[in-house]
Amino acid sequence: MLSKKDNFYDDMMTFDDFAEVANLNHYVTAPNHWFVVIADIKDSTKAIAEGRYKEVNMIGAACINAVLNCCERGEIPYVFGGDGATMLIPEHRIEAGKKALISVQFLAKTKFNLTLRVGVVSVGTINSTGTNKVLVGKYQLSPGNALATFSGGGIDLAETWIKSNTKYLITSNDETPPDLSGLSCRWEPLASENGVMLSVLVHAKAKTEAANEEIYRSVIKSVNNISASRGSPISKANMKLRWPPRGIQFEIDATVGSRNRFFWATFIYINSLFQWLLDTFDLTVGGYRGKQYRGELRKNTDYQRFDDTLRILIDCSSTEADEIDRMLDLRAQDKSLVYGLHRADSALMTCLVFDFDKAEHIHFVDGNNGGFTSAAKALKAKH
Repeated sequence: MLSKKDNFYDDMMTFDDFAEVANLNHYVTAPNHWFVVIADIKDSTKAIAEGRYKEVNMIGAACINAVLNCCERGEIPYVFGGDGATMLIPEHRIEAGKKALISVQFLAKTKFNLTLRVGVVSVGTINSTGTNKVLVGKYQLSPGNALATFSGGGIDLAETWIKSNTKYLITSNDETPPDLSGLSCRWEPLASENGVMLSVLVHAKAKTEAANEEIYRSVIKSVNNISASRGSPISKANMKLRWPPRGIQFEIDATVGSRNRFFWATFIYINSLFQWLLDTFDLTVGGYRGKQYRGELRKNTDYQRFDDTLRILIDCSSTEADEIDRMLDLRAQDKSLVYGLHRADSALMTCLVFDFDKAEHIHFVDGNNGGFTSAAKALKAKH
């Protein structure tokens, strides 16, 4: 029987106001016997320059999907990073989690010619530093669908260790394909309705947690005040399906596993055709209800995230993007924060669909042609 600490994330209280994302009252310290797992694609900047950001996003989402499929979904905190993912995995699931991620490494290399780096650090090792903690929050998008948020500096420290010391990396010659049931990428790129899909990254550097909380709260408020849309970059107008989906080959490559490719590809083509028909004509079959699903989808997107860094994707005008840039530049002059921005004309969406009947589905969005990965590069250049 699992202890309370083994179920700590599943049992956590949620919050639903993103402006409260840096409020430490919403956070608990992760148990020492859990593990921080960080996966990211090496040389993702090169892949982006080659126009392969959809593939990069797909592998990032696959990391989360593979781990959730080998664990109880509600017990795993995770944050999608564009070119990878950050997760917390309990001790009794860590070997299964490692195996799932090794399988994604194999997939990334053989099907997408990408190198996936996976590192693992125990929470206890991070917490023992005395200066950094792994603090976890639970931001609810809708009933049954929540995203993890991380604070305390522990995730940043784990990433630094993983990138600088190979002892934290996991590798294997295992060639088992991952279980990526539920992974899909059928929506067309989400065209900006206002001109710019702006990826915003902000990292507060004040001397106290209270001061950092105020910085994040103020930045969120300012961004919302500047942008006329004040919300999700996903709307009724820019949610479009086509048949066949332009990302269908990526979905086939990622999910075929050990199946016969011809028969699996045929199934995906037929399945996506049915989805297109149901959505186009607003029909209901089984658990799929086109109009209802669209409404749920707009709620269940991760366009706002927090993992020791504030990440917001916003649909705004070029003038508003300039104003956000000026606002952040002014705030950065006193060294209390650093930031990075990336502009695109559309966003990409990758979906994890688990249960239509229970409305259990999460949708990862990122700015096209680099998104949060390019914004992170700009942020690091300002350090």
